Amino acid sequence: MRIITFSLKVFLVAGIIGIFVLLPVNCTGDQLQDIDLVDISNNSLDVFSISNVNSGSKRLWAHFCAVYIVTIFVCYLLYYEYKYVSSKRIAYFHSSKPQPHQFTILVRGIPVSVGSSISDSIQSFFTEYHPSTYLSHMVVRRTNKLRALINDAKKLYRRIIHLQSSPTQNKYRPGNCFGLFGRKVDIVDQYEKKLEDIQENVRLGQSDVSLAGEEIPAAFVSFTSRYGAAIAFHLRQSINPIQWVTEQAPEPNDVYWPFFSSSFMRRWICKLVVVVACILLTILFLIPVVFVQGLTNLSQLEVLFPFLKSILTITFVSEVITGYLPSLILMLFLKMVPPIMELLSSIQGYISHSGIEKSACDKVLWFTIWNIFFATAFSGSVLYQVSIVLDPRNIPAKLAVAVPAQASFFIAYVVTSGWTSTASELFRLVPFLWSLMRKPCTRSTDDDLEVPSIPYHRDIPRLLFFGLLGITYFFLAPLILPFLLLYFCFGYIVYRNQFINVYAPKYETAGKFWPIVHNSMIFSLVLMHAIAVGIFTLKKLSLATTLIFPLPVLTLLFNEYCRKRFLPIFTAYSAETLIKKDRDDQNDAAMAEFFDKLVTAYQDPALMPIQLSANPDSLNSPLLSST
Repeated sequence: MRIITFSLKVFLVAGIIGIFVLLPVNCTGDQLQDIDLVDISNNSLDVFSISNVNSGSKRLWAHFCAVYIVTIFVCYLLYYEYKYVSSKRIAYFHSSKPQPHQFTILVRGIPVSVGSSISDSIQSFFTEYHPSTYLSHMVVRRTNKLRALINDAKKLYRRIIHLQSSPTQNKYRPGNCFGLFGRKVDIVDQYEKKLEDIQENVRLGQSDVSLAGEEIPAAFVSFTSRYGAAIAFHLRQSINPIQWVTEQAPEPNDVYWPFFSSSFMRRWICKLVVVVACILLTILFLIPVVFVQGLTNLSQLEVLFPFLKSILTITFVSEVITGYLPSLILMLFLKMVPPIMELLSSIQGYISHSGIEKSACDKVLWFTIWNIFFATAFSGSVLYQVSIVLDPRNIPAKLAVAVPAQASFFIAYVVTSGWTSTASELFRLVPFLWSLMRKPCTRSTDDDLEVPSIPYHRDIPRLLFFGLLGITYFFLAPLILPFLLLYFCFGYIVYRNQFINVYAPKYETAGKFWPIVHNSMIFSLVLMHAIAVGIFTLKKLSLATTLIFPLPVLTLLFNEYCRKRFLPIFTAYSAETLIKKDRDDQNDAAMAEFFDKLVTAYQDPALMPIQLSANPDSLNSPLLSST
């Protein structure tokens, strides 16, 4: 919601400047009449862009001033928002009750001497080097097989409950001869026996996992104070940098248990594989981008597919193919990117679901910027206008018209991807259709439904990409701004409803995603400055080009100041904050009970005793219960 309100403020000011100042300036120009480019002069949207302003015209100073005004306003808002979110993050920390992750760190690369266990090594190390604050530890164990068994037990339990609670359900079936002959067998009785077998296998598996052979050289180590945990986290514990490696522990319900790998080398290789996979995915995605850009050129389509020539002459068909269809195809391909990036981040070694989503958010954002903005712009202007290379004398003039002309594609992209995604978010059509398809197969009941949480790695990059489009194109083609304003207004209404009535957070990030927002907006500003330099150069306004050069330098200096001033608050809390909070808790009588629970807070759920009941009366009882 802060991203949406921030974008509304930016584009409200940019919209006033763009619609009431720059748009009339662009319309009064006649540059397009002086350049014989048939494909562009037939496009009515280009009349409203900077391409229509005459080269060397003093009217271009309006665009120059607009770039400066919007840059200053965006930087002011970025500073205000960074300061506000930072203060809210600290206020949340001070007002929150004691949380297990505030007192706990994760330790990996634990060396084990001959004749001792991992638990013994941890005990001796931390009692020697952190004797005053060390409280307890919980060694991580391999439980992949156990989790699979418990999932099977859950599915079977739900199936039994569904059969017992549905009077119309057929609970009997023939017992032999492929279901043609023989006595009828009680399905519920069969499932109950199978469930008992799985329960027994789970208990045996838990006892086997408890042996030292299933231990992983990693553990959650808890301390008696937040300051003690912070000291252990920030200090390097060993002379060997790959031993006793520490990192902050996530919330217990945020831990991604399959993340633990056996060695430092394996984690390093996984990160390298993910980087290579992201690069390959980025390159392969250029195929649909090039295909989409081919759809925007009717002449190329007629050459490639001569049999479509008669159909493409129909006005309605040509407008749909060149206007709406490319953005729609691109949007469908982009739907696959967030799940793929989340999968890649999950094997990269992150220890929490929030860490995975934060990493996936970064990947999706830069993937979108590179493959949608840059690939579309270059394939739509440079590659699409390959013929201009044959006439080098007119390259600057033609390029000055062709680059802003891509605004028509991005306006269609905002309508198809932005408006459509926001509308589908309100109705949640995809989850609804998926639930209808899987319900007959899984026999799920209303009690099986889980409250969804917002996928940050899908929605935040989309909002930030539209912010990039608005900032980079507001002075080139201001006509895109009303479409963006409508998108963010609609998004404010929809997401406010979703947060109140639909979504429930699975973990608390305390504002950790905001640095991504800040960096993205700084990148958008610098990109806008680079485009402005090119446009003013091509428009033969050399003085404006010279005066624009200090702007990206000042913007980057502002970003460096914000990085020094606010970013440390998002990476770790200060000693002043931690000690003050610890002193406030010293007089709290509930801290003794909290420390008792902290000892087992990070126990693997797969190792907890389970009790499953096939009784209809237990329909509303918890599936997993500890003894």
